Amino acid sequence: MSKPWDAFLTERDKAVFAAGGFGQRAGFGKRPAVIVVDVNYNFVGDKPAPILESIKEWSHSCGEEGWAGVHAIARILAAARPKGVPVIYTTGDLRDDGFDAGGWAWKNARTVDNIEKKQRGNAIVDEIAPLPQDLIIKKQKPSGFFGSPLMSFLTDLGVDSLIVTGTTTSGCVHATVVDAFSFNLRCSVVEEGCFDRGQASHALALMNMNAKYADVIKLEEALSYLNGLPVPASMQVKKVVNL
Repeated sequence: MSKPWDAFLTERDKAVFAAGGFGQRAGFGKRPAVIVVDVNYNFVGDKPAPILESIKEWSHSCGEEGWAGVHAIARILAAARPKGVPVIYTTGDLRDDGFDAGGWAWKNARTVDNIEKKQRGNAIVDEIAPLPQDLIIKKQKPSGFFGSPLMSFLTDLGVDSLIVTGTTTSGCVHATVVDAFSFNLRCSVVEEGCFDRGQASHALALMNMNAKYADVIKLEEALSYLNGLPVPASMQVKKVVNL
């Protein structure tokens, strides 16, 4: 079965990764959580539009690929919530005056061009809006774990694995997966549920995660796994027996 990164690898690269034993399947855990990384208006725009149109208004937008990812994530959430799988979102959190932009201002000329708008753009898109029981992690750096209480929540919830979605594949998703791997969490990255503004960076980030840190899986496999999980006893409806 072809992979999204195949077109970007040389025959030498393919041979090296195969000979080195990379990409072995790690498998799912027993107590997963779904994490939705930075799927806000800054990264998809306020409506589906070709990327070069969308970034005129939303400089970090991934355009139509982002909205395709939103639709895939909605299906994952619909499968996860009835099974009591925790859902965790991350999104940006910068001061309105841009004082704490830090390194973000070094590498992108438009990072601080309209901080107030970017703050509004940190809202998670309505189509996959958090529910009251979900967790939202505000962050300033790529990884959802860096400087945040994310791992403490996962420990409290007894989570041993993550179903990973979000954006950008080569940036915040990749950084979050590497940190999750460093905490010995199993990660399954949903290919259709992740997106990037660069086609090559998306494909090669998936390749790198699959080689060393995570299993890159298709949406249908993720749905099959979630649908097959048992419903926790605490969520089961008790039948009333009339005597």
